Amino acid sequence: MTTAAQKLERPWYKEPWLWFVLTPLIVVVVVSMVTVTLAVKYADDTVIDNYYKEGRMINQSLEQDKRAKLWGLTADMSWQAEGRELTVVLHSDAIPMPASLSLWLDHPFDEKQDAFMVLQRSGKNQFHGTLPAFDNLWYVTLAPEQTRDARRAAPWRLRTEVNFAERTDVKLAPPVP
Repeated sequence: MTTAAQKLERPWYKEPWLWFVLTPLIVVVVVSMVTVTLAVKYADDTVIDNYYKEGRMINQSLEQDKRAKLWGLTADMSWQAEGRELTVVLHSDAIPMPASLSLWLDHPFDEKQDAFMVLQRSGKNQFHGTLPAFDNLWYVTLAPEQTRDARRAAPWRLRTEVNFAERTDVKLAPPVP
């Protein structure tokens, strides 16, 4: 009888059935906390918060593309990795050449790597700037305005995707509908 009494007096945490039932629940709670932590820490920054405003702005963006096509705008962009020199040659007979161009380089996944630069005019239709070394895919937007906020207010824009590690010469043209 002493063994039965000792068995009944065992602490709760030494019962094997208790741990058999609680172990899966504890594992689920720990894995859920890790998952939530990773989701919050590495949130997808490509998702925008104001869908309505962005939806309204798409019409203006399409107008910029239409004007660029109407005016026959194209650009040749070349990048010299050794000197980090970016040269853009803008082609159009319909509009006067701007004093400078704005260039946005948007990283497809990480907003912190996005870059903005102003290209200064150095000839009749040539623009130059210094660009850090980039070795992966970028979404490139070229517009005539000088401010970072003017991407949507510009009268025209030219866009493309480029991987500077694979090619150094890129042709920018309005999208074909």
